[in-house]
Amino acid sequence: MKSAEIREAFLRFFEEQGHTRVASSSLIPGNDPTLLFTNAGMNQFKDCFLGQEKRAYTRATSSQKCVRAGGKNSDLENVGYTARHHTFFEMLGNFSFGDYFKKDAITFAWTFLTGVLKLPKEKLWVTVYATDDEAYDIWTKEIGVPVERMIRIGDNKGAPYASDNFWTMGDTGPCGPCTEIFYDHGADIWGGPPGSPEEDGDRYIEIWNNVFMQFNRTADGVLHPLPAPSVDTGMGLERISAVMQHVHSNYEIDLFTNLLSASAAAIGCANDNQSSLKVVSDHIRSCGFLIADGVLPSNEGRGYVLRRIIRRACRHGNKLGATGSFFYKIVAALVAEMGDAFPELKQQQANIERVLKAEEEQFSKTLEHGLKILEQDLAELKGSVVPGDVVFKLYDTYGFPMDLTADIARERELTVDEAGFEREMQAQRVRARSASSFGLDYNTLVKVDVATQFTGYQATVGSAKIVAIYKDGKSVDVLNEGEEAVVVLDQTPFYAESGGQVGDCGFLSSTSGRFEVRDTTKTGGAFLHHGVLVLGNLTVGAPVDTQVDADVRHATALNHSATHLLHAALRQVLGEHVQQKGSLVDSQRLRFDFSHFEAIKPEQIKALEDIVNAEIRKNSPVETEETDIETAKNKGAMALFGEKYGDEVRVLSMGGSFSVELCGGIHANRTGDIGLLKIISEGGVASGVRRIEAVTGAAALAYLNAAEEQLKEAAGLVKGSRDNLIDKLSAVLERNRALEKQLEQLQAKAASAAGDDLSAQALDVKGVKVLAVRLDGQDGKALLALVDQLKNKLGRAVILLGGVHEEKVVLVAGVTKDLTGQLKAGDLMKQAAAAVGGKGGGRPDMAQGGGVDAGALDAALALTVPFVEAGI
Repeated sequence: MKSAEIREAFLRFFEEQGHTRVASSSLIPGNDPTLLFTNAGMNQFKDCFLGQEKRAYTRATSSQKCVRAGGKNSDLENVGYTARHHTFFEMLGNFSFGDYFKKDAITFAWTFLTGVLKLPKEKLWVTVYATDDEAYDIWTKEIGVPVERMIRIGDNKGAPYASDNFWTMGDTGPCGPCTEIFYDHGADIWGGPPGSPEEDGDRYIEIWNNVFMQFNRTADGVLHPLPAPSVDTGMGLERISAVMQHVHSNYEIDLFTNLLSASAAAIGCANDNQSSLKVVSDHIRSCGFLIADGVLPSNEGRGYVLRRIIRRACRHGNKLGATGSFFYKIVAALVAEMGDAFPELKQQQANIERVLKAEEEQFSKTLEHGLKILEQDLAELKGSVVPGDVVFKLYDTYGFPMDLTADIARERELTVDEAGFEREMQAQRVRARSASSFGLDYNTLVKVDVATQFTGYQATVGSAKIVAIYKDGKSVDVLNEGEEAVVVLDQTPFYAESGGQVGDCGFLSSTSGRFEVRDTTKTGGAFLHHGVLVLGNLTVGAPVDTQVDADVRHATALNHSATHLLHAALRQVLGEHVQQKGSLVDSQRLRFDFSHFEAIKPEQIKALEDIVNAEIRKNSPVETEETDIETAKNKGAMALFGEKYGDEVRVLSMGGSFSVELCGGIHANRTGDIGLLKIISEGGVASGVRRIEAVTGAAALAYLNAAEEQLKEAAGLVKGSRDNLIDKLSAVLERNRALEKQLEQLQAKAASAAGDDLSAQALDVKGVKVLAVRLDGQDGKALLALVDQLKNKLGRAVILLGGVHEEKVVLVAGVTKDLTGQLKAGDLMKQAAAAVGGKGGGRPDMAQGGGVDAGALDAALALTVPFVEAGI
């Protein structure tokens, strides 16, 4: 069976068993800051397992795209060198949210494997947690697996419940035993069954894992039975495809055959089972899918991981003889192979190719130089460990990720000093981290079983009943004056922070008290009103009047609607590749982050404003519609970055089809209500990500009025008017340039005269003229000219000049050419700059640097003589 046929057979089988087919979620986890990437099928259902979200179904099945390439869950270093490690993979899964449990889950797995896929029963082995007698009995007594192919796995990882067959969401929270199914490839393949000393061999391969969430573990380590046990299962598509296609490596399955061929063609090499070719064909999958889901290369977070993967692929391509950019050429083969199952690849193909090509070109500029430096360092290496400072230098100066250096070192049978590298990184270090758990104590979360009815689309006032009060995270019945708390109501007009729109503020009032709501958030179906009781007291069960600050709400709504118009205008002006990367909408302004590969030109800014303001003047109605997610997508509705959508979604349209997005936020009634949009700033926030800030309505008018006043003030300063301001400023600037030129000439004459005086102060150290002098008030350009002049005057010399200029230390070092084999200006500069709290570097004969500690300047200059003495 082909991989696509296995995927469809799995999903169809579980649909027939009453499961709802759920589309793969984005690789960027929705509203989950604890995960770098989606790395398991259960990620999108986390809130269902935690009891914080209820859906229209209690059984689900999916084929989830996953990436494991950062932090604890990283498989990056193994990719290309083993048969089954990937940065990107698909996880086939079936899930039960308090519905069926062990017996049905085990029966489903066995039926699919032996009935649908028709795997020989005698080839399947099963593991269970050591004390899970229930699962063991189901397998042996009901399914009929012989006891000789059943294995109990206990706590084999050094702690209670730390086992290959005991799953945990974190140190606390939902957990439970799991049972795994292994396929035996036969005695001709080396390896032993799970739990044996030879279990790491390739004979017995895990193909299915059933996780039984039946306990809640508290901080004291006690397991408490869950009221509604759940099931989370997973089967790797690549692994089961290898079994079904009778091969022992995932790289031999049909999903990789065409990718390997395309990779070889793009590189210009043979397709001969090289590890480097496997790296390239694996990495094009993770890179393509990450970019399609909105990730762009950068120096932090998800973008940093993507950059690492791209550069690793380029490095392995270069090993195979690639010249120029090649990686982006493989995207077409990826789209042909997986575009039908994942349409986002087809939609984003041009953008994926453009991003990869740009990143390849950027990397190639530093790769050749960096490799030469690394080769030199390795040639001089004593021992088998590459020092951390060498690894850091390559990262900081040449853009080499640590794992790329480690990859090269590995080929030489060397290792890298990772701990030393981490120390060198210090504040500069921006490392991608993902969590193998959700990083929270589940039992400290605010748990609200009720759902709050939201009435804010129609009103800003109303009445409600208090259903819960939380103070310091604990439920209380009474809240007293002056206390901060979270209040939960049965219904509310307060909008909870979501989709970039801030939460509402206002008041809750009763006959006994008044609560100031400073923010509103949401957990599960409950709205949380955060604030302080400013008068009296409140009690659970009491009725309250609810009042949103209508003026703040209205201004926020205008900015939110303007954000949608701006998003549509950006795609019209810049291209369809524009995707939202984040937003913040409050009553003062709007901020919109989006993917784009270059700064926006002034004429494009003007075009954006013209398009948005034209839509505003049309005064078209802002229309909303509740529908299912597929209908919404068919209407062309765009989903917003980082948002998680249920089965029913709210589609918001402005200007007919001009802007159609999925959005649950508060908006204007008509576009004309926005009044005016004015863009006040545009800039980059990360590689490939731009940010626009804008104001609307009254704030936009205030901004324009302030700009008008500044214009008048500027005109007054040059004794002009608004009409002739440009001419006046041009004249002032021209005169200023002439004066600067005269000043430079005078400084050069002064430096020449000073050079004659300074040369007499040089010391003779082992036959070398050494001069280290403090000259305050001179900029770097002047000091460079002076060092050049002194080198000519002194002959065989080492010179270090330093001074304080505009409250910063400026340093320039020079070494005459005849000494650069023994003494390097860059080495002297590193010592001197470090002494004044800065850094510097340069060529062997000339280097520059600086720092912030003027008090240490004299001590820094005093390092020159010892530096020469040690080097001669």
